[in-house]
Amino acid sequence: MELAGELAAVVGRAHVLTDPAVVAGYSTDWTGRYHGRARLVVRPADRDEVAGVLRACSAAGAPVVPQGGNTGLVGGGVPHHGEVVLSLARLDALGPVDRASGQVSAGAGVTLSTLARHASLAGLDFAIDIASRDSATVGGLVATNAGGLRVLRWGQMRDQVADVEAVLADGRVVGRLSGLDKDSTGYDLSGALVGSEGTLAVITAARLRLVPRFTEHATATLAFESTEDAIRAVTALRPLPSLTSAEVYYDEGLRLVRAHRDLAPLFSESHPVYLLVECSATTDPTDDLAAAVAGLTGVRDTALALDPATRRTLWTYREAHAEAINAVGTPLKLDVGVPPALAAAFEAEVRAVVAQLAPPATLVLFGHLAEGNFHVNILHAGNAEESLTESILTIAAAHGGTISAEHGVGVAKSAWLHLTRTATERELFAAIKHAWDPAGLLNPAVLSGR
Repeated sequence: MELAGELAAVVGRAHVLTDPAVVAGYSTDWTGRYHGRARLVVRPADRDEVAGVLRACSAAGAPVVPQGGNTGLVGGGVPHHGEVVLSLARLDALGPVDRASGQVSAGAGVTLSTLARHASLAGLDFAIDIASRDSATVGGLVATNAGGLRVLRWGQMRDQVADVEAVLADGRVVGRLSGLDKDSTGYDLSGALVGSEGTLAVITAARLRLVPRFTEHATATLAFESTEDAIRAVTALRPLPSLTSAEVYYDEGLRLVRAHRDLAPLFSESHPVYLLVECSATTDPTDDLAAAVAGLTGVRDTALALDPATRRTLWTYREAHAEAINAVGTPLKLDVGVPPALAAAFEAEVRAVVAQLAPPATLVLFGHLAEGNFHVNILHAGNAEESLTESILTIAAAHGGTISAEHGVGVAKSAWLHLTRTATERELFAAIKHAWDPAGLLNPAVLSGR
């Protein structure tokens, strides 16, 4: 194991993992769907050690897969063909919050929950929030352009990144974490790394924008007969300046969550569609939300949180969907987006195609309705998984949507990239990849499908 010895000289022998039983934990993703094999796992402590690791791997011609919290859902962070796994978990340094700029520098291994707590101590917050906040890391959030629960108000990860520090495949460093709000000196290299899924460089740190920390929240779950009614409600609620989240889920998912978490019914009777809305502000926005909800049409029932415990419960009905689904089995997971005005049509077509191609399957939909972003989960699809994937991604594309709204392409969707990216765009992708990583050593199975 000559490479293992060289890497041990860079990071210390304790941080080069070769035991098959240990390495196996880095070779399977969170869903349990994507498995691979790793040559070894190396755990550098800082940027300079990352650079040393990449220089050694480059000299040996060894492909590398960067890995953060391993919470990805498209197989983009696990080795598929014996690559070296470069774990960034130890890059967990957090700089002081710069209140003058409203920014902070964070290592790639910092978890989302740690970042949010750090910002809160300075009276600020981080805009991105996702259910896997305790394990998802800054590097992974940047690499996948994560979205989550508050995109409606603050945008995706791309909008939170002021600068990125990264190491090229040959060990050279790019990025300076200056965080300047104005800099017109050429190409936006940091922007190129957001959403690059570890294919261009290894992200070691990011300079991140922070947002105000709101201590007052108003949270409600609204019941509807149809997705079309829920969309009309979101449209009517958008003018609320405090509106932060608008999350949709359906009765099938609610029943799974209730059974999994042993929760009481949300309402006295079940309804087809549920919309969780939340407003956040420095003063209590409850009256504003209640007044706006009172003016909505099509609302069948309403549950308003009047205390923090009830607010947490309302969020649990939505956030526990993924774990409740996984408790039943390993689903086919698709993360797609369509223009919000077409969300109802998309939902209807997905239900129809699942009923046609896999009648015994269970379809569970949930997601971020304000962005038209659906998480499509299909349990017990059997041999119909590939045809379902093809059909659903094609439907999303036909509606002017995307085959991946926030999870990335990974290996799961690389075969369908042509549905929403033209040949010219894919050629540019390949040219950019070659410019950054001419030997093709970084995450070679991801995005391009090679």
